[in-house]
Amino acid sequence: MAKTRKYPSASEASRAGAFELSEPSSAAINMRIGAETRRLIDDAAAVLGKTRTEFMVESARQAAIDVLLDQRLFVLDPKRYDAFVRALDNPPPPGPKLRALLRRRPAWER
Repeated sequence: MAKTRKYPSASEASRAGAFELSEPSSAAINMRIGAETRRLIDDAAAVLGKTRTEFMVESARQAAIDVLLDQRLFVLDPKRYDAFVRALDNPPPPGPKLRALLRRRPAWER
């Protein structure tokens, strides 16, 4: 098993199309935002030479990618990776709380 693996950053994954999803050709999203927030977004979009829509879609998309990658990806140095694998291979024995939980009947079966 390999100990290290390079995963793409969110921006690399985005550029590579790793998160491309098919979507309708025109999808409307309506938002109510305060005037100050709208000005802030407009100013930031202008600095980047983008429209408000382009800026907001790109920003939301990047934030979504970051959230999803944060839930699926973690990187460890070799020492911590070895400790992680040892912990997975040698879990502690079940304690009283886990035993009690496993004895309970699930709510959907009641």
